[in-house]
Amino acid sequence: MDPSPSSLPESRRTRRTALRRVLIAAILALFAVSGCVPATEPMEQTTFPFDRRLPIPPLADSQVVDGTRVFQLDAQEGSSELVPGLQTPTWGFNGDVLGPTLRAEEGEQVAVEVRNSLSEPTTVHWHGMHLPAAMDGGPHQPVAPGSSWRPEWQIDQQAATLWYHPHPHGQTEKHVYRGLAGMFILDDARSRQLDLPKDYGEDDIPVIVQDKRFDSGGGLVQDSQGNELGLLGDTVLANGVAGAVQEVGTELVRLRLLNGSTARTYDFGFDDDRRFDQIATDGGLLAEPLQTTRVRLSPGERAEIVVPMVPGEQTMLTSFPPDLGDVLVPSAFGARDRFDVLLLRAADQLQTSPPLPVRLSDGAAGPVASEASVTRSFEVQDRQINGRSMDMNRIDAAPELGSTEIWEVTNTHGVPHNWHVHDVQFQVLDIDGAAPPPELRGRKDTVYLEPNRTYRLIMRFEDYADPDSPYMFHCHLLLHEDQGLMGQFVVTGPGQGGSGQGGDGHGQGAAPDDDGGGHPESEVPDTGHQH
Repeated sequence: MDPSPSSLPESRRTRRTALRRVLIAAILALFAVSGCVPATEPMEQTTFPFDRRLPIPPLADSQVVDGTRVFQLDAQEGSSELVPGLQTPTWGFNGDVLGPTLRAEEGEQVAVEVRNSLSEPTTVHWHGMHLPAAMDGGPHQPVAPGSSWRPEWQIDQQAATLWYHPHPHGQTEKHVYRGLAGMFILDDARSRQLDLPKDYGEDDIPVIVQDKRFDSGGGLVQDSQGNELGLLGDTVLANGVAGAVQEVGTELVRLRLLNGSTARTYDFGFDDDRRFDQIATDGGLLAEPLQTTRVRLSPGERAEIVVPMVPGEQTMLTSFPPDLGDVLVPSAFGARDRFDVLLLRAADQLQTSPPLPVRLSDGAAGPVASEASVTRSFEVQDRQINGRSMDMNRIDAAPELGSTEIWEVTNTHGVPHNWHVHDVQFQVLDIDGAAPPPELRGRKDTVYLEPNRTYRLIMRFEDYADPDSPYMFHCHLLLHEDQGLMGQFVVTGPGQGGSGQGGDGHGQGAAPDDDGGGHPESEVPDTGHQH
């Protein structure tokens, strides 16, 4: 078996990386000649007048039954005017496209009654949520057409902007692209006490950003045209419409940004380069506001920003050409693309907003490196992790309940990838040995992987052990995930093995097996070498 990158001498690792880059460049060049790779010029945005009111997803209705807050979601087909004057066949939850915002409080018991009114199986995954694996909504919890599924769990994490979306095995890109997605906002006592914009739909605005491509009749085009990333659309939507405007009536407005695209990475800022404060990452509030002019989000990532406004002005939320790192043919992957996303337009008179708190969270210490009992190395290459593609019958890692682990993740592919771990919120310890930038110092569940860099992530596996129900870890570029860039892990209690028995008819999974890496003191999965 090809050794883990961290086990190779530096000179050999350098030679191997250089060789791979030469090979990938040659392959991409051949693709370019054959017309399979998009042109290297910036993509021209299909533009529309910014005169449509930004749709605000409604807060989902719920009922408290015997102490449990119960929501209902119905995945269904519909038709939506995503771009002016054209009706597009779409999918949505409880409506034509996207879904309502679910909202719950830390400590609450919640249940979601999910019904599938589509003509094919789907799932609903609670992205960023800490919950039992059997309730996670991954590929092992399919919901057949006409059937229902009712996961139930207790909210046991801090206030955060999470989201939900389908996760059917091999079909995630299709289901999300057609419109199945929504936000899941968590609150806690501390966040409610802070002087932050918090009037949902008024000064606290959900913004789900997705790119699409349309045919002449308004239908969605899913053909990626051979792009290694998947589809990169030429039309950018905010909450399901192009050309959206948000009227602002307060001096500060909070935007909960979600990159709900299947492949595109955005670098959000404003067309006048105004400064704003980032207050939260995927897993919740930062320790203190971070003043900046840009926030880069790859698919699945979230950020909360607070934008200052003055009476009568307007400013455009813009995605600037993102810095994708040392990628090959950057322009083919969207690194030169700029898009207008959402126009903010201030009223002639604005309600006074209190200044942002100097401190946002108590900085409760997460796990530290000295607490880690296991370090695993993951090499992302093509559609594989450590040389293995996704196998629903194989368990790739089996962390123990209560343990802290460090995962070293390296993208050696030369093209964009990112890394999402179910169940846990991790923290970035370092990138190539250097401290992460301030915007990556909060709790995360998804992180962009620049090529030829190693990200050390630390995480603690708490509360839920189930040797028969796996969680996933994978690239959240959805074509990559569908084509095999994904693995499975189970959290085990004392004396438990990891059978990984799924509920999808694929049968009994294999227990983790040794990777030949010379670590007889512990079980070592095939994917995720321990050292």
